[in-house]
Amino acid sequence: YLLDKSDKYDSRDVERLQQDDSWVENYLIWRHDVVDDTLKMIDESFRWRKEYTVNDLTESVLPKWLFENGTIFLHGYDKEGYKLFWFRVKYHVKDSKQQLDKKKLVAFWLEHYAKRDHGKPLTVVFDMSETGISHIDLDFVRFIVNCFTDYYPNFLTKIVIFEMPWIMNAAFKIVKGWLGPDAISMLKFTNKSDVQEYISGEYLPPHMGGTDSFKYSYPPLVDDDFQTPLCENGPITSEDEHESKEEIDADTKDTGEPNEEQNFNQKKMNSVEQISKSEETDKTEFKPKNAKKALTTFKGPLLHISPAEELYFGSKETGERKCLIVLTNVTKNIVAFKVRTTAPEKYRVKPSNSSCEPGTSLDIIISLHGGFAASLQDRFLIMAAEMDQSSGAGVPELTQFWKEVPRTKVMEHRLRCHVVESSKPSSLTLKENAFNIPAKTNEDLHIQLTHLLQINKRLQEQIDRCLWFQQLSVVLSVLSVTVVAFCFYL
Repeated sequence: YLLDKSDKYDSRDVERLQQDDSWVENYLIWRHDVVDDTLKMIDESFRWRKEYTVNDLTESVLPKWLFENGTIFLHGYDKEGYKLFWFRVKYHVKDSKQQLDKKKLVAFWLEHYAKRDHGKPLTVVFDMSETGISHIDLDFVRFIVNCFTDYYPNFLTKIVIFEMPWIMNAAFKIVKGWLGPDAISMLKFTNKSDVQEYISGEYLPPHMGGTDSFKYSYPPLVDDDFQTPLCENGPITSEDEHESKEEIDADTKDTGEPNEEQNFNQKKMNSVEQISKSEETDKTEFKPKNAKKALTTFKGPLLHISPAEELYFGSKETGERKCLIVLTNVTKNIVAFKVRTTAPEKYRVKPSNSSCEPGTSLDIIISLHGGFAASLQDRFLIMAAEMDQSSGAGVPELTQFWKEVPRTKVMEHRLRCHVVESSKPSSLTLKENAFNIPAKTNEDLHIQLTHLLQINKRLQEQIDRCLWFQQLSVVLSVLSVTVVAFCFYL
């Protein structure tokens, strides 16, 4: 059926459908295993994909201002661990001339996330705070709905709508008619008091009652940092085996840091008991400051990664320039891993491409290079995959392994950077400043007390005067009523 219409589809989509069973399965799940409905959905989505040139959508073919606007972006996770796809409705302005480009932007984000995370579902968040009638664009909303109901099967977990203005109730009654019964059950209308039932405060901005200080900016692509520009496996930090002594010496001169041991024995790195003395020295230099942060652990199917979410670097004032990532292999096989970053010119990672033996832990040291400073926009990606016991773990074997391993077998985990502005908590700073205030003498306190007593006396006199006038007004009122009554009697 589909091959008969292959001229109406992108050949890459047809090829993928023939090879990717999980993609076919998602179509079947979304259409409740009804074959005719599934085929119809595939036909509609494939036609749409060719019309919108979805497979060829890149930043270069879309207007730059679309990315800079910040209306649409990926950031954070809901409480079930699903990625959040944000729509900041207040930044959207209805314009028929820009409509096609805006729709392609939505397709761009969906397609690249689907490829990067192999179709793992999304949670859509419509942030409708500070919006009004001018922001209503039913055609654009319908396109977004169609993306999830017709074009991207089994790709939606829920739609969280935050602070929808009452004036838009009529519009959303129309939207509900487009969704269908399955999608309607996914609608979650929220406000500041209950949105954290679905999304924890760490991924909510302050205006939604959260603590997330994240600010959208472009470039790079926020939370899709590893998408472009990339080679096959993305920008990889300098491999340890390729670093020269001159590079290390140059770093030492630039940063003033002590020289580190340059050659790592992989077998030693794969065993906790055999960690080299130089690495232990490195850890003791900076681990105490980050010990509390490292208590959080991401528990993946192949590796446990600590810290779970953030790497803490110091600002230029605090000077903390190193972080430690601990990987623990929880499988019965060797796990190959590599570390990528969105800013390879800034960071040195040791080791950045190696393997971890079953049941052992391994330390990865991340240090800032030269005079660079960490940024909140910097991200790290840890990729991991199981290797056969018969496979070697040397550089040639690892290189070949990463070329051949299927993307579906690769575990990925992302870490963001956090810049600590001060080594002292603000509360301590406030207390120290308080001690700098000159202490008041007993004479000063006596003068202030006397002044307060005088003010109190004046207030009391005013109160008494008010009470006297109030009593007088009551007497006059009674007297006037009496006079009127007497006159009426006469």
